[in-house]
Amino acid sequence: MDDVMSRDLISDLPQSIIESILTRLPIRDAVRTSILSSKWRYKWATLTQLVFDEKCVILSNDRCKVEDGLVNFITRTLFLHQGPIHKFQLTTTHLQCCPDIDQWLLFLSRNDIKELVLELGEGEWFRVPSCLFNCKKLTRLDLFRCEFDPPPSFKGFLCLKSLNLHQVLVSPEAIESLISGCPLLESLALSYFDSLALTIRAPNLKFLCLEGEFKDICLENTPLLVAMSVAMYMTDDIAEHFEQSSTCNFTRFLGGVPRLERLIGHIYFTKFLSIGDDVGRLPITYAHLKVVELNQVSFEDMKEILVVLRLITNSPNLRELQISGSSNTLAAIDAPDLDFWEDECPSNCTFKQLRVVRMTDMSGVPHEMEFIKFLLANSPALETMSISPCVYVMDGRLNMLIELLRFRRASAQAEILFIQD
Repeated sequence: MDDVMSRDLISDLPQSIIESILTRLPIRDAVRTSILSSKWRYKWATLTQLVFDEKCVILSNDRCKVEDGLVNFITRTLFLHQGPIHKFQLTTTHLQCCPDIDQWLLFLSRNDIKELVLELGEGEWFRVPSCLFNCKKLTRLDLFRCEFDPPPSFKGFLCLKSLNLHQVLVSPEAIESLISGCPLLESLALSYFDSLALTIRAPNLKFLCLEGEFKDICLENTPLLVAMSVAMYMTDDIAEHFEQSSTCNFTRFLGGVPRLERLIGHIYFTKFLSIGDDVGRLPITYAHLKVVELNQVSFEDMKEILVVLRLITNSPNLRELQISGSSNTLAAIDAPDLDFWEDECPSNCTFKQLRVVRMTDMSGVPHEMEFIKFLLANSPALETMSISPCVYVMDGRLNMLIELLRFRRASAQAEILFIQD
């Protein structure tokens, strides 16, 4: 019994298990295990995943002291490390244009780095050194607040599967070239870009997240895309550019994504899709699309309503629909044009799989109510429809509720929830 109690059971574990344990510790604590015994002195030094943040050093009001401590800790860790480093992550607000980062990246480029995350804080932007483009085995690249300027000889990351660029200074041509030069790319996130016109060619792309000021977006070769989230911010210049366009944005953006399963459109997304000539009957059916969320839909804009109708009536397996309104109440009431619904809604349309509908920020204007009426009348499997009126609409809430109760429901089990904050 004494022999069992005296044995160092943890030290006798397989190296793979020990590394799994150490990987789950903050890097500072993992390095500290070197004082446990001679067996543990360099156990941490073969870790393939190194994650650094400001917890690596004792925080102080003296910024220079924190910066020096962090630089020394990371440099010493890399100097003592043995073997390949597959993941390197640095998240800090203290190091922006620290020259030591260049040296770390040079070291990593020679150690089979596969995942690189640089999340730097406010201040002067960090310019990515040329050695990064020699990391041929990269599978994941996340850059925050960096300048990214690939050399002319750079042909792409052939193994890259995930790319996340957040507040990165880079030319549109360089982004397009980078994306098309990553043939295995499956996940792409671009956020906080200004006045960017972008064509995305990524035949293996499955997940797409876009946020920023986009003058134009075209999905040219993305047949495997299954989920996307898009938030667009509008400036006067971009709005003027949109008004002058005759190209149908709907087909350029959603015309080649037959495997789409989940679509989230934030601010100005439906406005963007409504730009250009109406395509009429869509050349595509979204047979896999199950969840649609569209925010700030303007129900006084007939072209935006058409975007919504085109999308959902071509999604036969839609299960969840969430829409928030953004209507100018007076404008929507003044020009109802209710014949629109008889002209544009397919008479044989049925949402056979639709179970849940959430309508938020509703003003009770005619086109909003007609849309709700259309959904209730053509959704035989509907279980719940929740409706939340806009906070600025107080007097018309009772009328909204009375009108809702009059609408015919294709589903006898459908429950209407009128939610008042």
